[in-house]
Amino acid sequence: MAPYESDDNSAAGATEDLHPGRRRAARYVVPVAVVGVAAATIGLVPALADSGDPDLPKITAQQLIEKIAESDVQQLSGTVRISTDLGLPDLGGLESGLLSAGSRSGDGRDGSSADPSSKLTELATGTHTLRVAADGPDKQKLSLLENAAEYSLIHNGEDVWGYDSSSNEVYHSTVPGSPKEGEKAKEREREDVPATPKDLTEEALKSVDDTTSVTVDGTVQVAGRDAYKLLIKPRQSGSTVGAISVAVDAKTGLPLKFTLTPASGGAAVVDAGFTQVSFAEPAASTFDFTPPKGAKVTEGDENGKGDKAHEGAKAPEHGQKQGHKHGQKSEEELGKELDGLKVLGEGWNSIATFDTGGQGLPSTDVGGDVGGFLNSLGDKVTGTFGEGTVFKTRLVNALLTDDGKVYVGTVTKDALVKAANAGK
Repeated sequence: MAPYESDDNSAAGATEDLHPGRRRAARYVVPVAVVGVAAATIGLVPALADSGDPDLPKITAQQLIEKIAESDVQQLSGTVRISTDLGLPDLGGLESGLLSAGSRSGDGRDGSSADPSSKLTELATGTHTLRVAADGPDKQKLSLLENAAEYSLIHNGEDVWGYDSSSNEVYHSTVPGSPKEGEKAKEREREDVPATPKDLTEEALKSVDDTTSVTVDGTVQVAGRDAYKLLIKPRQSGSTVGAISVAVDAKTGLPLKFTLTPASGGAAVVDAGFTQVSFAEPAASTFDFTPPKGAKVTEGDENGKGDKAHEGAKAPEHGQKQGHKHGQKSEEELGKELDGLKVLGEGWNSIATFDTGGQGLPSTDVGGDVGGFLNSLGDKVTGTFGEGTVFKTRLVNALLTDDGKVYVGTVTKDALVKAANAGK
């Protein structure tokens, strides 16, 4: 049976041009990337209340997929809500410390609280409200609204600005100058982090094959817009993914809402969609930004990598590599390790595996607060592979063996142990 359950069985052709390995890997990439949804762009379109089932012309799954592919919305503004519930344990404030550590540069200097690479990780948990605006590929703005503060990320031409009003800190970087280089950079970003409902939908569709059911599941209203509902579900058992539902604007083809529910039931793992949206041209002043008086400004390298504060921090000389603390691995070293990443199995039960080249977690026999904390992170498991720890969320599970091998996927704990046993 073709994967698209519609009147047009040729819909399977939508994925025929994809490399089989990339299709399999997409099932791993999409759920993991959901954790950082909205970290890269502002086209993010989060959660809303449905308000009726509009009467729209009938459409097949294939036709709706083509409508998404042909969508070319250049201008929009609106309010967005995103709710993420991965079922992570309460770390008692440790999350803030981890995020703060992530904003530090390679030589141990404090980074900027306005750096989007650390600030937008807040979207990985809880419910957040954002304002978004876009005017073509070179002007976008996202503002994260907090209790008594606001964080804004603005892209205007070659400049990218991040501003954290709570700390009065600014982060500035530039995108590649030439259109060709800029397009390549955007392609790399889309491959690494599917960040909008449209991106997430396209990545999900890349994984469509005979293990997937894709149907049109009626109509809905989102932010006052009539929309079709595209439903993507695994045919296989054993996956932690229950279903992916996408509300697609009937007029423009833009995904307005992306909802991923787990096989275990309960609240959605990710629910992202517009609460208000307009496709009128935003005012040009929307994308203007000048650092406020007295603000600390941190400059990033081209493409936003690295940082150097205006307040006298010395940048490495030409040819000198940025240092890192003993025991920490450089990005280059980690990249070489991940070059060996393999995808085991097929369909929604695919498991990504790689070898860290090191030991697993420190022994949990250390006792005290440290031992209790490590034990709270996951479940100890054993098998013919040896021993390891399974870290669980409501969507992505990962097994780290004591000899440093990692198995991760949107599959059950038993499936990870079975894969590790087969790998010996």
